[in-house]
Amino acid sequence: MGQCGITSSKTVLVFLNLIFWAAAGILCYIGAYVFITYDDYDHFFEDVYTLIPASIIIAVGTLLFIIGLIGCCATIRESSCGLTAFAVILLLVFVTEVVVVVIGYIYRARVEDQVNHSIQKVYDEYNGTNTDAPSRAIDYVQRQLHCCGIHNYSDWRNTRWFKESRNNSVPVSCCKPNISNCTGTMSRPGDLYPEGCEALVVKKLKEIMMYVIWAALTFAAIQMLGMLCACVVLCRRGHDPAYELLVTGATYA
Repeated sequence: MGQCGITSSKTVLVFLNLIFWAAAGILCYIGAYVFITYDDYDHFFEDVYTLIPASIIIAVGTLLFIIGLIGCCATIRESSCGLTAFAVILLLVFVTEVVVVVIGYIYRARVEDQVNHSIQKVYDEYNGTNTDAPSRAIDYVQRQLHCCGIHNYSDWRNTRWFKESRNNSVPVSCCKPNISNCTGTMSRPGDLYPEGCEALVVKKLKEIMMYVIWAALTFAAIQMLGMLCACVVLCRRGHDPAYELLVTGATYA
């Protein structure tokens, strides 16, 4: 039974190391996705420290590739030193991912306050040109999230751009895609998105942070299994005479 447990643990370890390589790519992709998406919404969320979880996720993904290589070599060669290093590194990465989860929840709770604080300023800076970063950000968000204004399209009445243009219209990015020849005029509210952008931006940013949190939790659970299997092999290798005899016989064979 003991030998069966060792064999099973080594088999699981090899399989987990293959998963670690796949996980490395997935985590790097998630981290890059967060960075790219943040770049589209950064005008609505001024706290750059929100990118800390994503940065850690990318670092962990890179480290997981190295961990997978160490784990495979140590498991196949049955190296006590390698398996010990493997288990210790996994423990450090596990602690790091727990930190990612905690930081992720902290910043996820702050998203709404950050957006509420900055969104009015962004709309006030709108000037309707593609060369202006706040203007591009607002047009992008309104098209992507199918929204108009902060709470609804009428919020545009309070912006400097609306008052200066004096045409009783909102940006054409507020127009529904199925409406042809939409000019953004407020005299035809049915042509415009009825929902405001503030709530949708908050929802989107919280979803992004949840991707990071769930990724960290999932791979932390896998790493726990990896540490357990490594410890089983190490303990049996050090205390089970039958295991040593099996290895010796295999060596002479």
